[in-house]
Amino acid sequence: VQLVQSGAELRNPGTSVKISCKTSGYTFINDYIAWVRQVPGQGLEWMGRIDPEDHGTRYARKFQDRVTFTVDTSTNTAYVELNNLRSDDTAVYYCTRPYRWWGQGTLVNVSS
Repeated sequence: VQLVQSGAELRNPGTSVKISCKTSGYTFINDYIAWVRQVPGQGLEWMGRIDPEDHGTRYARKFQDRVTFTVDTSTNTAYVELNNLRSDDTAVYYCTRPYRWWGQGTLVNVSS
C-alpha cells in the first residue's frame, strides 16, 4: 500500500490550496481516506474523511465551511482543498487510509 502526496505549497492568506494523494496497492473504493494535519508544535488534527465508493464526506466542524474532499476513482487519487487560507493553516497535511497507512505529508505554508 502506498499513498503519495503532492509537493509543498506556498500560499498567500485568503487563497486556496489543493493537495493530492495518489494511492496504490489496494482497492481504492474499499476504504475511507481521512485527512489529518499537524500545525508546527502541535498534535495531529483530524480534518475529516471521504468514502471513495459513494463520495460521502464527513468534515470536522472546525473546517466544514472551508474544506472540500474529493476523489478520482479513475486514478485512485484523493484530494483536499482548503479555501480562505489563514496563517494558522500553516501545517503539514497528511492523507491516511485510516490509520495504518499514511502519505508522506505535504507542507502548506501560508504567508504574506
